[in-house]
Amino acid sequence: MTMAIPNHGDDIDSQALSSISSEEVVKRLRARSEPIRLFGESDEQRRRRLRHLELSEEKTDGQQNEFRRMMAQVEAGAMLESLKRQANMDDDEEEKRREKFAMLMEYDVSDISLELLRTDMDRLHTLLYVYFKRLLYEWGDYLASRPEDERRSAEGKMAAATQRQSAEYLKPLFRSLKQRKLQADVMARITEIARSTLDREYMNANDAYLQLSVGNAPWPIGITQVGIHSRAARENISASKVAHVLNDETQRKWIQSIKRLVRFAQTKYPPADLSKLSG
Repeated sequence: MTMAIPNHGDDIDSQALSSISSEEVVKRLRARSEPIRLFGESDEQRRRRLRHLELSEEKTDGQQNEFRRMMAQVEAGAMLESLKRQANMDDDEEEKRREKFAMLMEYDVSDISLELLRTDMDRLHTLLYVYFKRLLYEWGDYLASRPEDERRSAEGKMAAATQRQSAEYLKPLFRSLKQRKLQADVMARITEIARSTLDREYMNANDAYLQLSVGNAPWPIGITQVGIHSRAARENISASKVAHVLNDETQRKWIQSIKRLVRFAQTKYPPADLSKLSG
């Protein structure tokens, strides 16, 4: 027997919900192949269930639309590039980009280390900003240097869209590094990722990425008893050990983008020992 979904709180405007007629609610639920009424479900609960379904769809559609927007930008960029070549136009933006990249290359990022985290946090913020920004530029150049037929293929366009999307996702990270606002534990994991990537120790970089995105905590889902010392064990499943990726959508996106940068780095700078490559 199907049971009614409980009230999910006051996050949805009750007045706005009540304005939806019962006929409209039934119509929208049927369009989604959902039951028009669950057992014991009131009209208000049914409206709330519909709204939660719609909000979930909006979130998914938003992510898909975001990637489609990046694909459209790639398409438009390819057309603009072709027109400029035909007209022999100078690209001022590209020249500025080259100048910025040259400035980034002036920094020596070899000092990135956990020791710097303890001795000179400000310098570490700067070096991490420079290093990841530099990788992002190199990734863009790498994609732009591919043969034209490869760039215009479906796979080539998706790769370019992924790079553009990552550039967008990384903006909050770069802003936090500039403003010196990252938490110390997050800084430590990012430093380990950068250091390992610089050393071409990509398995170690992946381990640090997993620490950042998953953490050490066991998954508490469905656990009711965790041994004879249940209270102490439950306290070990603490909020502080929950991965940062689970706490904030913006943070999840730039953490995922760091993983993409590491994947690009191991393509451009492969290790001598291929066993150090990360999947």
